[in-house]
Amino acid sequence: MGPVVQTAHGKVRGRTEDGVSAFLGIPYAAPPFGPRRFRPPSPPEPWDGVRDAVAYGPTAPKPRYPRPYDRLLPDPIIAGDDCLNLNVWTTALGSDAALPVMVWIHGGAFRNGSGAVEVYNGANFARDGVVCVTLNYRLGVEGFANLPGAPCNRGLLDQIAALEWVRDNIAAFGGDPSRVTVFGESAGAMSVTALLSLDLGLFHRAIAQSGAGSLAQTPQDALLVTAELAARLGVEPTAEGFASLDPAAIIPIQSAVATEVAALPDPGRWGATTAAGAMSHTPVLDGELLHVLPQDAIAAGAGRGVDLLIGSNAEEFRLFLMPNGLAGLLSDDLVGPVARGMGIPQSICEAYRDRHPALTAGELLAVLLTEHVFRVPANRTADAHATSGGATWMYEFAWESPNHDLGAAHALELGFVFDNLHVEESRALAGDNPPRELAEAMHRAWLDFAVTGDPGWERFDPGARAVKIFDAAANPVQHDPRGDDRKLWT
Repeated sequence: MGPVVQTAHGKVRGRTEDGVSAFLGIPYAAPPFGPRRFRPPSPPEPWDGVRDAVAYGPTAPKPRYPRPYDRLLPDPIIAGDDCLNLNVWTTALGSDAALPVMVWIHGGAFRNGSGAVEVYNGANFARDGVVCVTLNYRLGVEGFANLPGAPCNRGLLDQIAALEWVRDNIAAFGGDPSRVTVFGESAGAMSVTALLSLDLGLFHRAIAQSGAGSLAQTPQDALLVTAELAARLGVEPTAEGFASLDPAAIIPIQSAVATEVAALPDPGRWGATTAAGAMSHTPVLDGELLHVLPQDAIAAGAGRGVDLLIGSNAEEFRLFLMPNGLAGLLSDDLVGPVARGMGIPQSICEAYRDRHPALTAGELLAVLLTEHVFRVPANRTADAHATSGGATWMYEFAWESPNHDLGAAHALELGFVFDNLHVEESRALAGDNPPRELAEAMHRAWLDFAVTGDPGWERFDPGARAVKIFDAAANPVQHDPRGDDRKLWT
């Protein structure tokens, strides 16, 4: 018999292995289907007796990744309606330890991912002295489409509901609700900065990995995507129209539109704010939850009381161009249209070509989009937070994978942060012999930040611009790395 914990909605039974107790698939909100579909999350129904929490719960409706990303980014699909669930790892049951808490928000371009991805297994964080939580939230049309008749940003509302569950329940698992760090990667990091900009009071530190506060759709641009989906599905472009379809019927069309937006981000067709991130669904500036871009709210002082660790990988966009062979198919005359469609000025394209004459067209586009989508927004959000008085640290992950010509690509750091280099997701990206010492350094820095508020290097400020470089060797701090390139964007 595993350990049993009383939550606000009923008792849950977990399992213990190597001193770490795991409680998996705990509902933090009711199933978002039937009359609850496209509505804000509502509390789960209480249950009698003891609910088993020994296996991951259902995942939100989503597509499978296409090849080769199905192998590089394994993303389990678990059937069931009760998909608004979370997972807890702890070593502090039955104690008054009141350990710091780390809450993970997964990435996946707002249309993939879940808390059940094994690289996010939080046992090693729990082993090292925190209570770790991972969660699911609604994705794609279900979570982020602008549907007249329904609130926008339902996926963000799910995340807030999960953080409220943590506030109300985590003490029963040995966690301290007054010491919560929220952390996430990619779309999860964009979510973190969006939540940071709302001054919710639900977390006290934040880590944003490869995502910042620069991307959100205007309602009008989001409606362009909604209209295209509705036309292909043969329904009205409203919540009622989409509710007439099973989520599984929407997924293939959603995927097709997402692929078109990413392949040729055309602001004339999809709107400038959709094309800027080359994602069909992102948070929406709805005037209810989000009024302005998160980085602008942060610059105005939102979240200044929350410590922030933010950064990116040195070669993020190689993940999207190298394994699938797209980089080799690109010619110089295609780089400009793609870059300009995403809002990169022609002058910056020309400057990067002049500075990096040896790069192929595919390599040049990877550099430009790494800067535009990840590195420059991270710098701007760090500037905004530090200037408004918030304690801020920056990092860059620079270790290069030997696999698939990835270099220091997007998502490569995940196995290092979670100290889970042994799992399939990590091996597929990082190879069979990634540097253990780098995992120890990153995992420890994230822990130290959550526990003490200091990851172990000097704070970022817009003058000195200290950045910790994680590269498996000395892991030095550099001041304004590649500053000449960065200044082009100002």
